[in-house]
Amino acid sequence: MKINKIVEMSSEELENELKELKNELFKLRFNLATNGLDNPMRIKEVKKDIARVKTVIRQRELAK
Repeated sequence: MKINKIVEMSSEELENELKELKNELFKLRFNLATNGLDNPMRIKEVKKDIARVKTVIRQRELAK
């Protein structure tokens, strides 16, 4: 996910996106432990997306 897209989201949308990404990361880790994954690099991508969303949320908190 691009940072420009994340910055354009509202705070509520960011919270929802964060929940979805955390859920996806859980599922990816679970599948990795049980079956293996077709694309293990997806875990890295999701972690980075989570960090980007958290960064934007924190920047908005500090701006208030």
